[in-house]
Amino acid sequence: MRSISIFGATGSVGEQTVDLVTRAAPGTYRVVALTGGRNIARLAEMARSLRPEIAVCSDPSDLPDLRDRLTGTGITTAAGSDAIADAADRPADWVMSAIVGAAGLVPGFRALRHGRTLALANKESLVTAGPLLLAEAARHNATILPVDSEHSAIFQALAGEDIASVERIILTASGGALRDWPVERLATATLADASAHPNWAMGQRITIDSASMFNKALEV
Repeated sequence: MRSISIFGATGSVGEQTVDLVTRAAPGTYRVVALTGGRNIARLAEMARSLRPEIAVCSDPSDLPDLRDRLTGTGITTAAGSDAIADAADRPADWVMSAIVGAAGLVPGFRALRHGRTLALANKESLVTAGPLLLAEAARHNATILPVDSEHSAIFQALAGEDIASVERIILTASGGALRDWPVERLATATLADASAHPNWAMGQRITIDSASMFNKALEV
């Protein structure tokens, strides 16, 4: 049985991870920790289904609600950035890092420090501290696996290939909600316009990054 902790469980990538774990054959996975943002109802629902050791929400003001929803389950509850980072210290074979933004950096470091396999969907960690993360992984014989779709596709395509032979890599993009807008109209785009992604239901930050193409900048 493989043990796994899921950071950012209530986000898009986290939901997909939970779905995979839920649909797997019984005894395939054991969930150690679940962390989420402000969607306490969904985090509690996941925790009741997957029975992790601990469930952590990002905002301490939401802790009473989370605790009430998990009363009688025996699941430890906690809140705040320190508690999320501490959850990464719990023994687990794999750690899914799907927290959006720099908030995912410290839990990622803590997981690598214990020699875990870090499934990384958090591009911002590599952008802000890539050399440090790679050095930490090497120091503790840990593994970083790219989970974000573009990076994962490249990683799989290059498996067994001579990296030195690669001349260029082309990144594709959906283009977000504003893809088909004429350039002269872009200056008039509203938040609602940019938030209407044609293909995916994602968090607000990632949806705006997609519409502005900043997501591609992070990937590069």
